[in-house]
Amino acid sequence: MTAGSPDRRRFLTAGAAVLGAAASAQLWLPAAARAAETPLPDGVFSLGVSSGDPLPDGVVLWTRLAPDPLNGGGMPDRVVPVEWQLAEDHRFRKLVRRGTAQARPEYGHSVHVDVRGLRADRTYWYRFRTSGQLSPVGRTRTAPHPYSSGGSLRMALASCQNWQHGYFTPYADMLDQDPDVVVFVGDYIYESTPSATGVRRHEGTGEPFSLAQYRNRYAQYRTDPDLAAMHANAPFVVSFDDHEVDNDFASEIPQDPDKQPHDAFVARLTAAYQAFYEHMPVRATAVPDGPHIRMHRRLEFGRLARLNVLDTRQYRSDQATSQAGAQDPSLTMLGAQQKRWLLDGLKDSPARWNLIASQIMMAETDLKVGEGKLWFYDAWDGYQAERNGFLQEFKQVRNPVVLSGDRHLTMISDLREDYADPDSAVVGAEFVGTSISSNGDQDQEAFRREWDPRRPDNPHWKLLDAHRGYHLFDVRRDGIDAQVRVVDTVRQPTSTPSTVAKLRVEAGRPGVEVV
Repeated sequence: MTAGSPDRRRFLTAGAAVLGAAASAQLWLPAAARAAETPLPDGVFSLGVSSGDPLPDGVVLWTRLAPDPLNGGGMPDRVVPVEWQLAEDHRFRKLVRRGTAQARPEYGHSVHVDVRGLRADRTYWYRFRTSGQLSPVGRTRTAPHPYSSGGSLRMALASCQNWQHGYFTPYADMLDQDPDVVVFVGDYIYESTPSATGVRRHEGTGEPFSLAQYRNRYAQYRTDPDLAAMHANAPFVVSFDDHEVDNDFASEIPQDPDKQPHDAFVARLTAAYQAFYEHMPVRATAVPDGPHIRMHRRLEFGRLARLNVLDTRQYRSDQATSQAGAQDPSLTMLGAQQKRWLLDGLKDSPARWNLIASQIMMAETDLKVGEGKLWFYDAWDGYQAERNGFLQEFKQVRNPVVLSGDRHLTMISDLREDYADPDSAVVGAEFVGTSISSNGDQDQEAFRREWDPRRPDNPHWKLLDAHRGYHLFDVRRDGIDAQVRVVDTVRQPTSTPSTVAKLRVEAGRPGVEVV
């Protein structure tokens, strides 16, 4: 379904009509069963619907019952059955799957339905119903057949959406561009305290630490209308970075261990990971086990693309504090098991394109103008030996492309074999997506004054930009065409989008070029 197509316009305008179709909703249950239901408060679907992690034969459908979303959810302390339907049309005349899921209080009355037995590379519509209330309609899409080698994939890359820094207006343009899948690489929420000077104000009175507090923070973000509309329009593949828990945390080490004792931080991790699971369209493999959650995973889009989703927080060594420390070969970003998993998946891949969703920038950022180097130690620059080993391995990988976030800037680079040698071989490309709203409407002249002097020391940088937005990719066998889509403001609920740059990665030719 292409952007602006008649089918798409019908889908976007039919949602309200379907929401009001009480008659069709009443067909879901026999009269006796409907009469036996204990009514729930109005507005149980206030957080909308979403889907995620598409497979050739399946997808995850999500919702969370929360009539009072910013105050714990407002649900009774009992299990609530939630019916779901999935159809081949937005009017639900061609049902293909239906069932009943259990919204359990211990998981915040969230619902994760892992639907299987679907047809590959197909668009479907879905909805939920409980207590006589009908959810918004969602649209999703399955991945191509495992042996499909042609076609194309439209993918959006997003990250870093700070509620207080602005509205999530880039999603309105993303909706119009109609991607097949959205890859979100971290900082879905921010744990910062409420600010009286923000464009919007965080709920609560301080940082979240408990499960109830993290639930309220996620619920607030889920109420953004542009984010909710995008979630309802395409499947998301999500991971987390640091702000879903605590700024710059590493494994079980907080940013400020003198203020957060280990046991207290482990309890905070446990709460944050559970709230993340409760609000994301992920499979049961991501159900947390206390302060641990399985996030690294692999998704296949036929023989066109393999997407490796990393976890760059949970297994990493504590950050270095010096140049020498950053070069310590014992430091790890991924941990031994995840590192082996990634390398095996890259080397054994049958795909034309090997995509790596890394929350943290992999290419070098030399902050020091002139002789010497100065790095961000929280990024891959702080884990030099492991990063450099990966870049060596990339020489044996077919068309590696890294998709990153965190930086609140568009930073698009060639990946080089050895950043100590500017003439070393190019082994891949990296797209560091700008933020959805974090850093707000940035002063462009101040940005240029700060960053342009650093460009001679970073010749691998192909494009730098400080507007808010996202990246859009059209992946085909012969190449990847990328657009940097930006908006003119996030300080207002609406904005004007534009394309600030177009880039191209040619199959079989490592690196990226501005076109």
